[in-house]
Amino acid sequence: MLYSAIMEEFTVTIAEEMNGARLDKALANALPDLSRVRLQNLIADGQVITSSKARLSASGKVQAGQTYTITVPEAIEADPEPQDIPLDIIYEDSDLLVINKAPGMVVHPAAGNYDGTLVNALLFYCGDDLSGIGGVKRPGIVHRLDKETSGLMVVAKHDKAHQVLSHQLSDRSLTRVYHAFVWGIPTPPQGVIETQIGRHPRDRKRMAVLPAGGRDAITEYKLRSQYGTLVSCVECRLKTGRTHQIRVHMAHIKHWLLGDPAYGRPSAGKHLRGRIGLDKELAHYLRNFPRQALHAAEIGFIHPTSGDLMNFTAPFPADMAELETQLKKMNFDTGR
Repeated sequence: MLYSAIMEEFTVTIAEEMNGARLDKALANALPDLSRVRLQNLIADGQVITSSKARLSASGKVQAGQTYTITVPEAIEADPEPQDIPLDIIYEDSDLLVINKAPGMVVHPAAGNYDGTLVNALLFYCGDDLSGIGGVKRPGIVHRLDKETSGLMVVAKHDKAHQVLSHQLSDRSLTRVYHAFVWGIPTPPQGVIETQIGRHPRDRKRMAVLPAGGRDAITEYKLRSQYGTLVSCVECRLKTGRTHQIRVHMAHIKHWLLGDPAYGRPSAGKHLRGRIGLDKELAHYLRNFPRQALHAAEIGFIHPTSGDLMNFTAPFPADMAELETQLKKMNFDTGR
């Protein structure tokens, strides 16, 4: 298949090996910088034409020798307003950024959080460096973190990078490692949690482990350190990316995250002073840690342009570093 590009207009001639293929698949094969979804939208918008001027369908079959002209409009401005919000940028190049997201920051604008989000901050910071994701000048969010989860995220600046990184997320070559403080000590100290996760049958705002009808969810966990039998720090590696997956899975094995407002167990720290003799201030601190104690500590992926293996780490933010310090004060750390 041959093609030539003139600014934002492409001409594609179908080669023999693509005879009978879907139109969107054939064009995506010829134009790797455009995602298949983007091409489907261009076809639907009438931006893909042939000499016959017939109306085209993304699912229509192509024939060898046919020629198509694809017009890619300039990316339009995104709806969210750019906002000058500080960002902790770990790495940046012309294709992507790696961000260390602060706890309390929402990733996408949504009901209740129309501004002050990571997307607002990235629109301001990147400016004209964004060439458009799906035809809109916006950062390509490859994966999300919950509002109160801190840590590393990779963000694409253009369609091709977003497509490649999203594919790595799907095939699990994009790796993510989280550190979490949980109640109790997991037994065995390392293992694999494999369930189905879906919407909670009685509370649609929450997720739950389901006996059937959910989506496969796999989390590998390993004990990092323990503080008596009260609390431990675990490493979690995601093999799938379900909503609230680590929080749901750790609750499923009865090692709830400290501070988790949705999946935690309020009674877990209720009798800390009476059970193990903690002083009043420390018992109060542990019972009232203000967010789920979860941090995206490591991320690894193959660079979408260079092909280099990229790995990044981020230490605990201030609140989780202080939590670790307070736990060590109990003199219960076994030194694992």
